[in-house]
Amino acid sequence: MIKKIIVKGSFILVLLALASCSKNQARITNINIGTHSNNELKIQIDVTTSDNVQVYAEYWSDKKGIKSKISSPISKTGLSHSLVLCNITPETNYSFQLVTVQGQQKDSSKIYNFKSRSLPEWLQNQFKANCPKPELLPANFKKGFMLLAKRETPGVAYIVDYKGNLRWYHTVEGTGFKVAHFTKDQTIISILGKNDEPTSYGSEILEINLQGDTLTHIKKGQGDLKQVIHHEIIKKSANEIVTITVDQKIMDLTSIGGKKNDTINGDGILILDKKGKQLWKWSVFDDLDPLKDKALLKTKKDWTHANSLNYDTDGNFLISFYNNGQIWKVDSKTGKVIWKLGKDGNMKMAADSNFSQAHAAHINEDGSLMFFDNGVDKKQSSVFALKVDEKVKTVKLDFHINLPKDIYNDRMGSAYMIDKDAILVCCSKRHITVLTNKKGVLLWALESEIPPYRTQFIPEENMKPFLLN
Repeated sequence: MIKKIIVKGSFILVLLALASCSKNQARITNINIGTHSNNELKIQIDVTTSDNVQVYAEYWSDKKGIKSKISSPISKTGLSHSLVLCNITPETNYSFQLVTVQGQQKDSSKIYNFKSRSLPEWLQNQFKANCPKPELLPANFKKGFMLLAKRETPGVAYIVDYKGNLRWYHTVEGTGFKVAHFTKDQTIISILGKNDEPTSYGSEILEINLQGDTLTHIKKGQGDLKQVIHHEIIKKSANEIVTITVDQKIMDLTSIGGKKNDTINGDGILILDKKGKQLWKWSVFDDLDPLKDKALLKTKKDWTHANSLNYDTDGNFLISFYNNGQIWKVDSKTGKVIWKLGKDGNMKMAADSNFSQAHAAHINEDGSLMFFDNGVDKKQSSVFALKVDEKVKTVKLDFHINLPKDIYNDRMGSAYMIDKDAILVCCSKRHITVLTNKKGVLLWALESEIPPYRTQFIPEENMKPFLLN
């Protein structure tokens, strides 16, 4: 029999044992249930066993029934086990049972239940979805999720569904999530920064899993992270973190009316391992001579303003710059610039492929270079997808979507394909994310209390077993 069942008083959750019996009762000696890190959408069950076993939980909402049960990740072999249940809906009755595993032997406990609490007031009504015709939405979009983040302190990373329901969140104190990215490892890697640091700029790297546990936390000054980082954070592999740095160069600018030891803030690419050791770096100064910029004295504080970084299909970098209206391809081994696309670039652009400022440049599923165009020149934002031919150095238009002028967004933003005809677009300063088709018809909109830097779509299969629809 179970010797002791504890409900953590601070979490105010009710745990009841139902009347069924099991052989497993001899192995489980203690159950302690509450919220994980005081997060209302993560339930933690601490289990003590009398034998060295593995444990996992099977759980379901009473409304949906046992046929909809979800399994938690399994614990390591031992006597103490901590399980975290995700995919929790506020104010909902749940049932669960514990399964112990020892070799080939599996035993299930009796069924217990609890009721989740409501979200704290500051997390309620953060998102409002508007969809006049849900039948027009792609099925994968309805099943999937979206990652957004609050940049001001306290920082919050949110995962929501297409109905605007908050399905997962994680908070940090003293900093904000300046940039957040969901990785193929089912983690969220981010740049953290304080309120007094500029938008999208920070001095910490944080990687967490979907259970809310910290996997990596590197602060400026630790290891080889010596510079301010900004605008982008991605992973090349499980142990390689890639980001953009503020790369400063001291130069004599007296010839153009500046100081003898003047500072120019450019951009760099930095690859670190998870301990903060530098693996590779590159600087915009490797390619550009600041003195050739006639407006340098005006632009030196934020000379090029890189705002996105990604990998091309061949493993080389794609980096976009707001201030010069260009996207570059950079060799990820030698650092040589392969091409420059955009204003005054070295690629021949078709007349209908000219853009203003690019954000979130990446290669989409069709192999096109896709990005959100702020459209400052025309005061109208849009989405571009371009076909780049490196051999003949030409660029042709794949598709271009003009967004409604009332959601014109002059800074930040993102655009990602959901399927062949649906694109998820974030207009950050307008506090709105929209789903549009290639004709520019808006199918869905999500208003948010926070201005998200980007909105990243996450297919449901990438969230299993942590979140399901």
